[in-house]
Parts: sequence; C-alpha cells; structure tokens
Amino acid sequence: MIKQIYSYSLSLAISLMLFASCVSHPDVPSSHRECQELPAIFPDYCDVTVPCNIAPLNFMLPANEYSKCVARITTPDGVQQTYGKGVKVQIPISEWRDMLNVSKGKSLKVEVWGEKDGEWLSFAPFDIRISNDSIDEYISYRLIEPTYVAWAYMEIAQRNLSSFEESQIFNNEITSNDKTIGQCINCHSYQNYKTDNMLFHVRLSNSGTVIVNDGKISRVNLKRDYTISSGVYPSWHPTAKLIAFSTNLTRQAFHTQNLNKIEVYDLESDLILYDVVTDSVSVVSNDPDLLEVYPTWSADGNYLYYCKSVPLPEELRGEGNDIRTTYQKVQYNLYRKSFDVTTHNFGEEELVYDAASQDKSVTVPRVSPDGRFIMFAQGQYGCFHTRHSDSDVYCMPLEEGEATAESLTLFNSEGYADTYPSWSSNGKWIMCSSRRYDGTYSRLYISHFTDGKVTKPFLLPQEDPEENTFRLKCYNRPEFMIEPVTISVEEFSRVFPD
Repeated sequence: MIKQIYSYSLSLAISLMLFASCVSHPDVPSSHRECQELPAIFPDYCDVTVPCNIAPLNFMLPANEYSKCVARITTPDGVQQTYGKGVKVQIPISEWRDMLNVSKGKSLKVEVWGEKDGEWLSFAPFDIRISNDSIDEYISYRLIEPTYVAWAYMEIAQRNLSSFEESQIFNNEITSNDKTIGQCINCHSYQNYKTDNMLFHVRLSNSGTVIVNDGKISRVNLKRDYTISSGVYPSWHPTAKLIAFSTNLTRQAFHTQNLNKIEVYDLESDLILYDVVTDSVSVVSNDPDLLEVYPTWSADGNYLYYCKSVPLPEELRGEGNDIRTTYQKVQYNLYRKSFDVTTHNFGEEELVYDAASQDKSVTVPRVSPDGRFIMFAQGQYGCFHTRHSDSDVYCMPLEEGEATAESLTLFNSEGYADTYPSWSSNGKWIMCSSRRYDGTYSRLYISHFTDGKVTKPFLLPQEDPEENTFRLKCYNRPEFMIEPVTISVEEFSRVFPD
C-alpha cells in the first residue's frame, strides 16, 4: 500500500504563522550577576559568519541547567529586540530578515541572560557576522539511521535555507514491494546545481537509476555485460548530458568494539561514463588490479577527477589474502584525466595528490565552481570515511606547483568524522556532514570560504533548536541546489512497476 505523504510545506506554513502570532519579546532582567564567559548555547552560534539570506539562528540554553533564557539582538543601526520563551530563543522569519537586510557586511550583537536556580546570569556578548555573500537557497540530503544492517524507512529530502521549509524528494516505502528485502535510495545528484537534470539510485527492490532529463523522468539499468555493476557515486558533466559513475562490488562489515562501527570496502571498482541521450555506457578506467571510485568533474568539464587505490605491499598480495584483514592497508590517491566533450575521449591519467605517501587516503573530491580549489575527505585508509573518526576535510589549490593539501582546521572537528564536502554555486560557502556533536548522528555544518580560508562553521538552523537533538537521523550526502526539485514523490513513483 502506497504511503500517503503529508504536505510538510503546508503544515510548516501554519506552524510558522502560529509561532509568529505568539512570539515573546520579554524584558531584560533588571537584576543579574555578570559572567565573563560566553553562553553555552546550542547550537553554538557565537561569533559565526553567516549568509545574508540564511534562516533565523534559533538557539537554546541547556534545559537541565537553566529555566529561562532572554536574548537581546542589536543591529548595526542600534535597533534592539528581545526574544526568549523558556530556555529557547526563536526569532520570527520576518523580523530576522529585517535584521539581516540592515546588517550585510556588518554584525549583529547578541546578549544572553539565563536564569539558573532562581538567579539571572548575564553572559559575555558575542557577534553574528552577516556576510554580503548569499548562499544557494536549497540543499538536499538523505536521511538515514546512523548504523544499519537492514534498511528501514529512509528519504531524500530538500530544505530551503532561507526558511525552515523541508519537503521530500523521494522515500523508500512508496514503491517498495518486498519488505523482506527492502529498498535503498541514495546518491542524488544534479547538473550544475539545477534540478531539471538530476538523478538518484534505487537498490534491491525495484532497483534502477532514476534520471530526470530536461524534466522528463525515466528509470534505467546501467549494468552492462562489461561492467561490474550498475553505476554509483555519480557526477553530472556541467554542460553535456553525460554522467560519470563508478561501478563497484561493495561489501560492508559491522564492528561491535571498533569505534568506527561500519566499514564499507570495495572488492572491485571501475569508472564508467553514461550518455543520457543515447543510453550508452563506456568504460573510463578499469585497472584490473586497482580500485577506482568517486568521479567528479571540474567546473569547466575539461577534467574528470577521481580516487584510485595504490598497490598493496607485496606481503599482502596474492591468493589467500582476505580483504577483511587487509582493508586497513588500502589507500587512495587523487587522479584526473582530461576530457574532450566533443569526442568524449579521455586523456592520460595524471596524479594530482599523493595521499598514500603520507599514510593517508582520499575520498569524495569536489572541485570549486571557479576551478581554483579541490576539497576532499581524508583519513588514514579506505574509501568510506563517513564512519571514520579520523576523517577531516582538506582543501588543495589546483594552480601549477606543488600539490599540497591543507586541513581546513577551523572547519573540522577533533576526533569525529567530517566528510561529504560540497561547494555552494558561488564558491563562497562550503558544507559537510559531521558527527561532531555526539559521535553518532551526522549533521550539516556550513562555513564561509575565501581564498582557502574558512570561518567557524555553524550548524544547519532549525525552527526549534531541539530538532537538532531529537531528530534521530543522519544527514547524508549534502548537496547545494539553486532551485528545488518540483517533481513530486508520486510522480517519481510512476516509473516503477505496480
């Protein structure tokens, strides 16, 4: 039975109207004790830099320590407003937008008071810097459990960054017809940040790749006699109707004691190119002894970047060596091939970054829209860093010279997985999926990017700041979009058999 999908947008609009009608503008406590430290607000929005079109940065004080919270926000022109109800500070969108409009290129001053054990405390003020740089209005992500052996309910969702509107792109129940096998949906991808050319994968029950070509939906089977599997980890060419994929024989291991709970590894993997117009698949690279994965195009479409494993040491080669005992030795470097969009021919392979020489491994590379930088996740080993606590996001200039990657230290967390980096369409904002809050659930963090430098990252804003704790799903494969997907879940479902 097809699950009825409720209209999140409508319910959100109603809740926002109700919220706006009961917003509290409390008085600043007349008597309080001054503290020197910053307030322990969640999310931590102290001294962050945010886009000039971001949704309100609602926050709260810890409910187990405080009974009330009052915040006063002062704009650069001296206008002040107070907020607070219980321990939460929630700002109406209309009032927040007014504050953003007068603060571009400047800062909002935020003062916070908290009541603890009957006494009001006044904390050190902090700034929220409002950048002149806007951010893409939409992002999308997969929502999935943090550790999984069998698939349960999952969805690909999209979010308006200037508000709190979230809606489904697709879910895995509407077409799944075999509950014993289930259905996995993943790897949503867009051409040049637009949604009239896009795709996502469906595995197991009703498997296939759902492709939208100029708004027309189809479901295709990318498996050919000469490929390992159907395509995964896609990347649309920025101008042509071409999609690069890897094709993989993937396995998973689930640990009981290792802090990295899930290990995903490939027994085989190659690179392929899919022509959407002709429905044809050609092989890009299929080294029989090495693994190739995570293709991504340069912004001009003249290069295809990808990750490729290095040969294992001699003592680990040959028959009898089990990948389950050697996976921690498998490391990937960053390579590229030139591409002629007219002939569809690729050039010779070039080594871009030698991570293995530093006892490291590169995954999920992404090139900046201006072509000047490439970001990737880097850990000690393997090709699936989303569960590796040592994984960080690195950035490397693509100009001529020594290939040196630097950790985006301020952007990364200490001891938690940071991965799936992505660029906004103007290259001014970066986003990653990180487990830094609790080590279990991955959430989305955003940072301003200028010439290889980043600002303190901020957590994706929510209407209710507690949403970041009681939503028990991981945000997986975040992608920026300049427009929403307008095809409904039901329309997507029609390409699947009844």
